[in-house]
Amino acid sequence: MKYMLLIQSGSRDAPDPCTVEDWMAYDKAVQEAGIFVAGHSLADLTTATTVRVGPTGERTITDGPFAETREVLGGYYVIDVPDLDVALDWAARCPGSRGDGAVEVRPVAEF
Repeated sequence: MKYMLLIQSGSRDAPDPCTVEDWMAYDKAVQEAGIFVAGHSLADLTTATTVRVGPTGERTITDGPFAETREVLGGYYVIDVPDLDVALDWAARCPGSRGDGAVEVRPVAEF
């Protein structure tokens, strides 16, 4: 079953407990385990653009993210593993789950 691991970084003021080497090791482990489907790191939050479409079809475009939150979506992995327990184990191993970060695990709906 496919799961998306949404990597939420914590407060910008908090020190990042992860190194580039931590991320490289995690990437390698996911690849070597044969569970990697897709994944990307996202560009800085300041590059975001939000689109809203109103009830009459009018489009509103604003610079920046939709919501002001403490957490910032920093990237994602899609993995293919047997069940939720295995997905949660991989989420716990992700460097993004350390410190103020979190990894949200969601099943991918397949139609």
